[in-house]
Amino acid sequence: MHLWWRLPGRFEEVSATLEVVVPPSVPRLYFWALQVSFCDGARVRGGAHLGLQFHPGHPGGTAVNWGGYRAAADGGGELDGSDSSLPSALANPNTRNFAWRPRRPYRLRIHRAGDGFPVWWRGEVSDVATGEVTVVRDLVVPAQFLGQPLVWSEVFARCDHPSTTVRWSQLSARTPEGDEVAPSALRTSYQSRRDGGCDNTTSLVDGDGVLQVTTTTRRLPPERDVPWGG
Repeated sequence: MHLWWRLPGRFEEVSATLEVVVPPSVPRLYFWALQVSFCDGARVRGGAHLGLQFHPGHPGGTAVNWGGYRAAADGGGELDGSDSSLPSALANPNTRNFAWRPRRPYRLRIHRAGDGFPVWWRGEVSDVATGEVTVVRDLVVPAQFLGQPLVWSEVFARCDHPSTTVRWSQLSARTPEGDEVAPSALRTSYQSRRDGGCDNTTSLVDGDGVLQVTTTTRRLPPERDVPWGG
């Protein structure tokens, strides 16, 4: 399930708040993330995603991921980055142990980590309740700006597994001039059953946020613009 931001432009920071409202109850991989593209002028040099995972291979079934891929024109493959200070039960450079808690909001933030070129782009997670900030790692990309933000849920459970819900709110970006901006709308998309997805998932407006729910009646069809003021 994707929610594509109606927010053209180039940015030095993108962030969103994520809360796992109804957590998974089956030992499958669930991944909820904020995604950006890395832009060098009109050229996209790659993309990356920062988010929380319910992952049976990690302690307590919880993890955080910050990783991405170079554009095909740049050779493809995973982006290089710094070593994370967080351990990883599976020795994955992108996916690290992280003890997030259900029904607790976390702020996902992607931003520049220092000056110079290529640019190091930092992925960090803040516990909104405590203010504690966890730096996952830095990725190195030959691109000056972020663009094309979206948030999504990637679920490797069956379509009839128990329902889960996550809530997205406070979607924002910062321009090179220092202005804080937000999307005017969010556009829905879903993976079809023909392509391996489910037709009983939905996005749903929830006050100043938006929910993504599995194993439920679809309330918002694909390719629908949801006005955004959250």
